[in-house]
Amino acid sequence: MEFLDVVRRRKTTNGPFRPDPVSREHQRLLMEVAGRAPSQLNSQPWRFVIVEDRATIDRIASISGESMTEAMSNGTFFERYKPYFRFSADEMAEKRSGMLFDKLPALLRPFTKQVFTSRGQKLMNGLRVPQTLGEENRKLVAGSPLLLGVMLDRSEYRPGELSSFYSLFSMGAAMENVWLTTVELGMGIQFVSFPMEVPGKWQLIVDLLGVPDDLELMAVYRLGYLPAEQVRPAIDWSSRERKKPSQYVFRNSCATPETEWDGE
Repeated sequence: MEFLDVVRRRKTTNGPFRPDPVSREHQRLLMEVAGRAPSQLNSQPWRFVIVEDRATIDRIASISGESMTEAMSNGTFFERYKPYFRFSADEMAEKRSGMLFDKLPALLRPFTKQVFTSRGQKLMNGLRVPQTLGEENRKLVAGSPLLLGVMLDRSEYRPGELSSFYSLFSMGAAMENVWLTTVELGMGIQFVSFPMEVPGKWQLIVDLLGVPDDLELMAVYRLGYLPAEQVRPAIDWSSRERKKPSQYVFRNSCATPETEWDGE
């Protein structure tokens, strides 16, 4: 596959993976490309833990599902991320960013405009939407053949210091290498983020993975091979739109947006 095709096809996998184990050769390749990312002074601050143990995956899946249910039941998730929620194609076309909820049960569609109100929150709780989403999330994580924990060396990751920025930048580059390589390998990848949204849940994963004091667990991803036909969850979103170049590129100074490429 040509490199630019890989970049253009990169996406987050919202649906399930095949149950097939990720081959050791592909695991090795993913870690190789991560290790080839740029880092300040060649510090290579990243560390990774590959998780295939079924009991550990199941436990992390339960933590993730419980976290999603809690964050959506108490309204913190919607309040925190409401600038990124879109409920119509027209809104998505206008904003060209965020997540379009283009797959919803018919029962919920009339109430999308109320989702950020107290009435809407009570309605969703009454319909057990948070529990439905939490269980879907648990199943997705539990059905993943491999989880990848991403850590940073605390001697490099020192919040408030310049080295912390450098290490985060390097970690992002390493994970982008991994993400792009999954496209080449016919794999999918998704950030397991909800345990970060609820106080105390992330520490459960830190303890479960035995992360030592000199490392900081920054992220957990689920990975696996993509099925021939991808099945979407009952409540799902897409994020295919991208901003026009004129919305994020300037020429010579920030006073002049680059408009020439918008139609390409």
